[in-house]
Amino acid sequence: MTRVLHVLDHSLPLHSGYTFRTRAILKAQQRLGFEVEGVTGQRHNVETRAAQPDAVEAADGIRFHRTAGLPQGLPLLREWGEVRALEARIVEVAQGFRPDVLHAHSPALCGLAAAQAARRLGIPLVYEIRAFWEDAAVGNLTGREGSAKYRLTRALENRAIARADAVVTICEGLRADLITRGVAPGKLSIMPNGVDLELFGDPPPRDPALAEQLGLGEGPVIGFLGSFYPYEGLDDLVAAMPAIVSALPAARLLLVGGGPAAAAVRAQAAASSAAHAIRFVDRVPHHEVERYYALVDVVCYPRKAMRLTELVTPLKPLEAMAQGKLVAASDVGGHRELIAHDVTGTLFAPDDPQALAAALIDLLGRRDIWPARRETARAFVRKDHDWSSNVARYHRVYQNALGQTPDAAGLSA
Repeated sequence: MTRVLHVLDHSLPLHSGYTFRTRAILKAQQRLGFEVEGVTGQRHNVETRAAQPDAVEAADGIRFHRTAGLPQGLPLLREWGEVRALEARIVEVAQGFRPDVLHAHSPALCGLAAAQAARRLGIPLVYEIRAFWEDAAVGNLTGREGSAKYRLTRALENRAIARADAVVTICEGLRADLITRGVAPGKLSIMPNGVDLELFGDPPPRDPALAEQLGLGEGPVIGFLGSFYPYEGLDDLVAAMPAIVSALPAARLLLVGGGPAAAAVRAQAAASSAAHAIRFVDRVPHHEVERYYALVDVVCYPRKAMRLTELVTPLKPLEAMAQGKLVAASDVGGHRELIAHDVTGTLFAPDDPQALAAALIDLLGRRDIWPARRETARAFVRKDHDWSSNVARYHRVYQNALGQTPDAAGLSA
């Protein structure tokens, strides 16, 4: 039986795309017979706003070991302190758990702490990159491409990659970029985003009372459920609504979530001539998300065109497909890896509200194709993006890192 200690920035019970992917991986590995636990760095404490001591917390049947304290000090010294604290905690946890492999997940601070701990423990390290965090900062408007901080973050990522025995990315865009940096293709594997169909595979019926409460009418309803970051392009979606409502007066837009761009998007919607057709719901508990998916006919992802969105595949379109929803998305690289135009979804030009409106008006007017489109998309998720089957790919990565001969059975003894 293989024991894997996952090294994480933050985890459940916090809710984010990061923690949901982590949960899906660890639960699927448990079902395959792996023994898994997690250890989080001090930034988990920042998220929870509590400088908790070293502790163990169980969430959804998974044990997470916390690292005491909060990041402190001047830049660089602060990050170095985070790495040292996490390294010490990994080694401490490993003395009891006795992992065969360390599996660190980006950002680079987790990778660097795990690399130092792996060397001390004499076990291999797998480093998983979900996004380049320097590009995520640009997309969130908290960083600038080419700045000193951007270059430093990239350099730390490169160092973590160099020290890992194997590197996993979530998509071909990230893998191709790493190869241009000089990383050997044989060191790289892809573990694509997936959906836990045990959670998302049985959509509930539409709740008429909730629809009435939100004033959605008969629809059709366009929706976005997720984090409101600037790069998500929700300003383009709101800007497209006057044209959509002009063509389809009963159309409504439902925006569920929150984040850094929420205030700006709400203000834009309030000033729009289509304000009467736009509804907002703040973040909802994860177990209630399906109720809101059930209200939506088309889920729209109008991401801006930039390095982040060209390289990284999002999780949300897969969740929407699993829920049996039509998907429309901007034609950026991360979406093209998941969505085949006019097959599993609709793609439209990014950064162009007119193109967005035209695509949605066309899709909403072709109800005859909806059932086949939905079933084709759900079949695609079941075949290529179900965690219960995809997570088995990690076994080969672990075997290679351990210097074992890969077997066909899936698990080592």
